[in-house]
Amino acid sequence: MVPLMGNVAQDDGSSSVTSSPLKSFSLMSLSPPALLPWPPALRELKSDERGLCLIHLLLNCANHVAAGSLDRANAFLEQIALLAVPDGDAMQRIASHFTEALARRAIRMWPGLYHALDSARAVVLPLAEAAVARRHFLDLCPFLRLSFVVANQAIMEAMEGEKVVHIVDLNASDPTPWLALLQGLRARPEGPPHLKLTAVHEHRELLNHTAIRLSEEAERLDIPFQFNPVVSKLDNLDVESLRIKTGEALAITAVLQLHTLLATNDSADVRKAAQRAPPAGITQQLSLGDYLDKDHGANGHSPSADSVLSSPFASTSPARIDSFLAALWGLSPKLMVVMEQESNHNSAALTERFVEALFYYAALFDCLDSTVPRQSVERLRLEKMLLGEEIKNIIACEGWERKERHEKLEQWARRLNAAGFVAVPLGYYALLQARRLLQGFGCDGYKVREEGGGRLMMCWQDRPLFSVSAWRC
Repeated sequence: MVPLMGNVAQDDGSSSVTSSPLKSFSLMSLSPPALLPWPPALRELKSDERGLCLIHLLLNCANHVAAGSLDRANAFLEQIALLAVPDGDAMQRIASHFTEALARRAIRMWPGLYHALDSARAVVLPLAEAAVARRHFLDLCPFLRLSFVVANQAIMEAMEGEKVVHIVDLNASDPTPWLALLQGLRARPEGPPHLKLTAVHEHRELLNHTAIRLSEEAERLDIPFQFNPVVSKLDNLDVESLRIKTGEALAITAVLQLHTLLATNDSADVRKAAQRAPPAGITQQLSLGDYLDKDHGANGHSPSADSVLSSPFASTSPARIDSFLAALWGLSPKLMVVMEQESNHNSAALTERFVEALFYYAALFDCLDSTVPRQSVERLRLEKMLLGEEIKNIIACEGWERKERHEKLEQWARRLNAAGFVAVPLGYYALLQARRLLQGFGCDGYKVREEGGGRLMMCWQDRPLFSVSAWRC
């Protein structure tokens, strides 16, 4: 694991605070310059000025891409290329990924060119690279570890006294969370239960690795253990393959997975958004300053769930996610733990989606800039192979291709309630363990806070980035 440092000194002698994208956003109340500097002058900008300039350039470029004004979008892309680099400060790194996403979005208007370029490059990351990127996210940021701690504590409490416990992991890409649970179950006063783990993943190799690691640990701890691998994508999962039997106490975990089931053939919504968008040549553009004043307010919080749901571009709940949640409810789980990104990246309007994604990933890149050295190879891989791929999917894709349709907890709560689930407050010990883990991480910027109904928000500074919630039938 890469050693983590608070306030890492950067290559150009500035601290991570100086080049913070969140600080750049706080300056957006300033009026944008009437004219951008000539290219030679762009390179002479100070860090704060460069970050502010990059935000203005990105927003203008996104507006022109959304309006179909590709000549103007191309001009902004050229200017951004003078400032954005994947190994610079946080704002430069963010800009490089959003620029690639906008460029890919623009060339989709020429289907022949887009598909020719797409077929010439590896669009889907090799399994090994994707697994490495996920591992770096686990090691460099505390969010996944926090969710594992909270989920395990909730499962331990829900399964107290049960003799046969069946856990269904809807994204079993890593044995890490279940190693800790095995140790916790071994320490129960009444002794460990018979544990059955059904692991769902589309790649058999990862399931085989998980099976070997957990079987060895269960044998070492003398815990009766059964592993049931299910090779399937989530959108093709047959709940019958989960092999739930009468008498088993069932728990389900869904970590950063349910949003992929929101994908729908939303071409009609996109056409509607395009009709409402300003035509090329009209300067009615989305200003980040206006967005801050209108939707985020002085405290920097994101728009409320009500404002998102009432948006004319808000996607309606596709039947697929509703039927999937109903199928899970039909299994009668004692507990279901859900972790999702706390942001709305599912608007049909590109400009709305772009600004929300820019805010969200700015916070993620900012926390990495504060805790991981800029030259870290692991950080570069994480930003390129995981965060960068998510950004491209959010900005450049539509229809079934757009899988990263993150939505906020309030929206998930309504969906889960409609499927028959009710919220289960996460206990005091789950919150206590999460805060202890953060104390050991060595950075004050990471926070966990309890929301109404006993749900937890994982934050960078004051911005929620991930939610963890528990549910039962």
